[in-house]
Amino acid sequence: MEIQYSGKDRVLLVITYILLGLFILAILFPLIYVVLASFLTPNVLITKGLAIMPSDWTVTGYVKILSNDAMIRGFFNAVLYSAAFALATVFFSVFAAYPLSIEGLAGKRPVMIFFLITMFFGGGLIPTYLVVKDLGMLNTVWAVILPGAVSVFNIILAKTYFQGLPKELFQAAGIDGASELGIFFKIVLPLSKPIIFVLALYAFVGQWNSYFDAMIYLEDFRLFPLQLVLRSILIQNQVQPGMIADALAQAELKKLSEMIKYSSIVISSLPLIIMYPFFQKYFEKGVMVGSIK
Repeated sequence: MEIQYSGKDRVLLVITYILLGLFILAILFPLIYVVLASFLTPNVLITKGLAIMPSDWTVTGYVKILSNDAMIRGFFNAVLYSAAFALATVFFSVFAAYPLSIEGLAGKRPVMIFFLITMFFGGGLIPTYLVVKDLGMLNTVWAVILPGAVSVFNIILAKTYFQGLPKELFQAAGIDGASELGIFFKIVLPLSKPIIFVLALYAFVGQWNSYFDAMIYLEDFRLFPLQLVLRSILIQNQVQPGMIADALAQAELKKLSEMIKYSSIVISSLPLIIMYPFFQKYFEKGVMVGSIK
């Protein structure tokens, strides 16, 4: 059946499509620019800007990055930290949220109020640093993974999702003799894949893009994630030793660092770009169900 639009509806549709087009361009243009710039020679990029001629293209930036130990080590450290942080976030969020979602459970209201207070009032950087130090986690991977793994926002999101599951399933399982742990592991968790993937994706992306905790708590450069290495390139405009061993002049080094900067951004974005298609169906369902309770 063909939908009949009035004149006002057509005007509104045109405005909507124009705004959507501008929004898409605002997203795509920086991405395309960075990808193209990563393949251009420094002289072309600085003097001409973007160019599409194959003679102006080079993979020198990627070769320099992939042959540098600090970048490779930082990449695998970032993957390790992000994956471990995602697992820890899902574990703490799910196991904290499920008891809070059970109707009539004694004591859950004071616990929920305590969680909400910590959501609005944090200890601050210095007390958190002292706690991490007293626990002996300074300059260890745990200092990056554990402090931020418990998020009240994630707990509320998971709790809301659990409360939306059909109660009849739990009642039927209870009649069949299932324990609370049995109901949780055999019914709740299999039905909670959307919210679990959403929490894991939020945590992975957040940790992947983060460098502040690592900068504060880590001193050993062998433990640095990729973001700290990129920070030295993007903000401090410093190229890691070994990348520029074959450069002959300071001007050439600056050009080379510019090219490496764009190549580093592309490489650091690849894991997230690869992950999203696999998580998309769970992401959309989990966010919607967890947000409309």
